[in-house]
Amino acid sequence: MGLRISIDLEDEDLEHFRLIMREARKAAAVLAPEDIVAAAEEVLDDIDRAAAPGFVRERVGKLRRLIAMLSDLEWRLPHEDARRVLNALAYFAEPEDLIPDHIPGIGFLDDAIMIELVMQELKPEVDAYEDFCGFRDAEREAAGKPVAVSRSDWLDGRREALQSQMHRRRRKGGADLMRD
Repeated sequence: MGLRISIDLEDEDLEHFRLIMREARKAAAVLAPEDIVAAAEEVLDDIDRAAAPGFVRERVGKLRRLIAMLSDLEWRLPHEDARRVLNALAYFAEPEDLIPDHIPGIGFLDDAIMIELVMQELKPEVDAYEDFCGFRDAEREAAGKPVAVSRSDWLDGRREALQSQMHRRRRKGGADLMRD
């Protein structure tokens, strides 16, 4: 029999986590991007090895998505966006975190909370990346083979879809005052 516990974090609580994140970013500022990613991957491996609770494992995939965004050569995050993702991963590069990971049941609670906060902050970037991945998969399926699909291809496809949607809405609207 499982037990469900809800945690409501108030603004003061969230500010505490933001402070911890700022400290982690300062500490990680001296690390190379690949070291930050490697440290985050190590935390994910620790979580997998520790058979962490489901609420933690559920969030691990989200963190893996951030790492995928950084390493996906076809996506090629702009420098500023890549820096934001690396800043988000900085907490996981810090060996000492809020709750020691070795405490059974709750050791990864702070990691799970931080993942949720990071994902809220990076929601637009993650949503765009997931849209890109869906586009890429559809392009490859249509081609029937692996094909290179770039961020530019995706943006061109998005532009075409938006223009098509605009034209459909115009046709649905009826009268066109701008026509000759």
